Amino acid sequence: MRVAPVAKDPAVHSFLTLRSAVGWVALCLPFLLVIPWWAISNHLLPSSMSSYYYTGMRNVFVGSLCAIGIINMCCRGYDRRDTIAGILSGLFALGVGFFPTTPDSGATPFQEIVGNIHLTCAALLFLTLAYFCLFLFTMSASDRAVTRRKRHRNRVYRICGWVIIASVVLIAIFRTLHRPYLIGPLGSMFCFETTALLAFGTAWLAKGGTILKDEMQQERAELEQERRRQQRQMAGA
Repeated sequence: MRVAPVAKDPAVHSFLTLRSAVGWVALCLPFLLVIPWWAISNHLLPSSMSSYYYTGMRNVFVGSLCAIGIINMCCRGYDRRDTIAGILSGLFALGVGFFPTTPDSGATPFQEIVGNIHLTCAALLFLTLAYFCLFLFTMSASDRAVTRRKRHRNRVYRICGWVIIASVVLIAIFRTLHRPYLIGPLGSMFCFETTALLAFGTAWLAKGGTILKDEMQQERAELEQERRRQQRQMAGA
């Protein structure tokens, strides 16, 4: 009989892998959109990330949002708040992907309506992700000690949450001022969408254990504690 070298819960391992996958998708999405299109379109850049829907990078944009949405809807946390926030963030991500933004020029009244739905979903998505970072990811189970790395992760979660909120506020300010471009061809909305996604991706990588994972000594102590608990249960059976 084959024996695993270290006891692992497959459900927990799969859950953490999915969290990390969402983080990698969020971190890579801005670069997957801008670099290929910049190279093949004579160095032209849309004013926002959502505007890539009208370029040859549409499938990358929509597919990434679908991946984020489906995984978030399937992941669960400590309590009902995690479940509700996960489902809502997933639905908002799907809304961003399936309701395209208003075209930069020549928009019809119907496209204006769809574009407003897109903006609403995008704002709610980022605010829900900030809620994850500031309130849900910083929680700890009552039966587990708060390790040094957990305190470091909580600091990262809070920084990421406030970066997301600041990015949403700056997007709203630049739209109100009718400033579609920040510097040269760099769109203001694209810039702050990118900062929000980078913060979101960093938080999810930390939550998935890709970065700032607890020390091996702590993991071994927990495994030993679990082994002793099982031995006591078997002795009492």
